[in-house]
Amino acid sequence: MTTDTSTDTSAEPTAAPLDMDALMSFVFRAVDEVGATLNCALVVMGDRLGYYRALADHGPLDAADLARRTSTGERYAAEWLNAQAAGGFVTYDPVTRAYTLPAEHAVALTDESSPAFLPGFFQIAFGTVRDADRIIELARDGDGLGWGEHNSDVHTGCERFFRPGYAAHLVAEWLPALDGVVAKLEQGGRVHDLGCGHGASTVLMAQAFPESDFVGSDVHAPSIETARHRAAAAGVGDRIRWEVAPATALTGSGYDLVTTFDALHDMGDPVGVSRRVHEALAEDGTWMVVEPAAGDRVEDNFNPVGRAYYGFSTLLCTPGSLSQDVGLAIGTQAGPARIRDIMTAAGFSRFRIAAQTPFNNVLEVRK
Repeated sequence: MTTDTSTDTSAEPTAAPLDMDALMSFVFRAVDEVGATLNCALVVMGDRLGYYRALADHGPLDAADLARRTSTGERYAAEWLNAQAAGGFVTYDPVTRAYTLPAEHAVALTDESSPAFLPGFFQIAFGTVRDADRIIELARDGDGLGWGEHNSDVHTGCERFFRPGYAAHLVAEWLPALDGVVAKLEQGGRVHDLGCGHGASTVLMAQAFPESDFVGSDVHAPSIETARHRAAAAGVGDRIRWEVAPATALTGSGYDLVTTFDALHDMGDPVGVSRRVHEALAEDGTWMVVEPAAGDRVEDNFNPVGRAYYGFSTLLCTPGSLSQDVGLAIGTQAGPARIRDIMTAAGFSRFRIAAQTPFNNVLEVRK
């Protein structure tokens, strides 16, 4: 008797051959991603050391000129310039060996009054990545990390990024897009800026509407201290009351306007916050909720802005929400429909997108 020890492999799947061109295309794309990651720190470096400002004011410059004008080491200036040229942030003339910051790039990298100003965006990303090792460990158990537990680049970068957009759009476009709100504020309304951070939005509104009274609140005490100083410097410190409190503990009632700027998705209990806002508003009051630009379907957000916001959502906003009671963690790209569901659950009946920018949706919410 003989035994057949052969094995029938006819049913085993055959691995498809690798497309080597596709593989290497992805590898080089990944190399570009590493360069972009490092450039985040390089933009912060150029901002802090005055490299961009010197190029904008005195360019074209070679490495020696840039180092001299910024009182920095020439070797650092040379390598930084080459990295910026390789990434297309500056241009290089091989004949003169000088580097130029194009005028359009100079606006985005040096003009803090422009809504296109970007160093704050890089700064908050730089700070977020610096804390990423903590998030990686917390993610194993689904735990969170509070906003106040992050380094100062996260807090300062956040305000530097959003403030120019608020300055450009808030008074000129967003508030006029709301039904009847500007007239109330001109006559003298009551406003609560909920989750105000460093108070940029609160100060802008107080400057624009001197007849109105304002409250700015945030759970992060150091941010409120900064807001107090900013308001005093802007000459509106006497018309803004600052409070350190979680959003669910919003004080007062009868508000004509409650505002929440790029903060609802960070809150642990957005439904509970919405219920409290519903109680605090006057019967004909308005809640203006400014949230990151997002579509309602995941695939709507597969674009450069959505990619950046999903990154912040993973490393910053979702951990922040998870660190709080309830920890709903709706994410930075929740989309208007998800936010509408939250508002409806809290008792609001009117909801619309009042205005939009490439970075924000401006939502009008009413009883």
